[in-house]
Amino acid sequence: MAVAATELLKTADGRPLREALIAAQARAKRKAFLLVLPLLIFVLLTFLIPIGYMLKRSVEHDGFSKSAPTLVAWFAENADVDYTNPPEAAYAALVTDLAKMQVDKNTGIAGTRINYTVPGTISLFKAGARAAKDLQPPYKEALLALDPEWGMPKLWRGMHDAATNYTTDFYRVAADRKLTDNGWQAGTDKERIYVYLFVKTFIVSAIITVICLLLAFPVAHLLATLPMSKASLLMILVLLPFWTSLLVRTTSWIALLQEQGIVNDALVWMGVLSDETRLSMMYNMTGTIVAMTHVLLPFMILPLYSVMRVIPPSYARAARSLGATSWTTFRRVYLPQTLPGIAAGSLLVFILAVGYYITPALVGGADGQLISNLISFHMTKSNWSLAAALAAMLLAAILVLYWLYDRLIGIDRLKLG
Repeated sequence: MAVAATELLKTADGRPLREALIAAQARAKRKAFLLVLPLLIFVLLTFLIPIGYMLKRSVEHDGFSKSAPTLVAWFAENADVDYTNPPEAAYAALVTDLAKMQVDKNTGIAGTRINYTVPGTISLFKAGARAAKDLQPPYKEALLALDPEWGMPKLWRGMHDAATNYTTDFYRVAADRKLTDNGWQAGTDKERIYVYLFVKTFIVSAIITVICLLLAFPVAHLLATLPMSKASLLMILVLLPFWTSLLVRTTSWIALLQEQGIVNDALVWMGVLSDETRLSMMYNMTGTIVAMTHVLLPFMILPLYSVMRVIPPSYARAARSLGATSWTTFRRVYLPQTLPGIAAGSLLVFILAVGYYITPALVGGADGQLISNLISFHMTKSNWSLAAALAAMLLAAILVLYWLYDRLIGIDRLKLG
């Protein structure tokens, strides 16, 4: 009966009310979608597509597969290759491709691709390509006579892995695994560069997060308990770094912390240090931590302030009136209510610290470099695919951290200010 009565209701123009409501809701949804469409396009073009391209580059490299079609075809027909003793046909295919590389002038591209997994092979490929047209069968003996390294099992493993456009080799290298005659194996302690930098980056980021929390908590509490007029004035000081160039703030720390800088000069003037015992606080990990803490501190203060501002002071007064000490009141009443802000600020600062590049590059020196600096180096000067693999692993670690936050705290409780 109710449905029938609703369907009998009509609008002023004679349309059924139910149909008019559905049409109005559809128009509202279209308008809302059109409003967010520019932002959606912006995110798609500047965020999702670059990340997708990065992930694709981390598993794709056609430098060898396009340059050595004959050997690639031989590998496709012979899946089970004896890397310790490849047959004459494999060497004949390799010589054919080396001669073609010399003509097409892409020897460096093919050699560079193999050099990523078998270091030192670029010169081997260039020498082989120059001599390929003069080699006579049996090609196996001729090529081994030219250079015995052509018989290395790890070289043939590397060429076999590079025979396809898509590979996981770069993730293996990023995980500090090394291609040997017996396959991929873990590198020695001295060769574990990337895992060490990943661990170092996360430890340094955690240290910076803890320092920011310890410094930001009393500041945010002060801002939350002051009258609004005074809190607004002090908030300007918190926001002031956002109005100053990051490059200027970072280079200012160089003037402050270097051995002949303001801090050391002040300590020498006060007699705390002598000229011979000046502190080395720049171009090392100390400089990185100090400068990054200064840059990231506002990102911890704002989430804490947003949570503390809405905590009723009457809760603490009620706890004190019931006999709780100041410490008990803080621990059991005040602190639990600030946990969403602590979690949000810690998550934000940690994620920003993990991916920071400019500050470690300027003040960190060799000792203060993080994984982001190595990613930048490979991206601009060395191996784009390895840089993409390292970045993908860093992204995966951040997503795991985000998932843990959602499981432990709940993303719906995220308060960023």
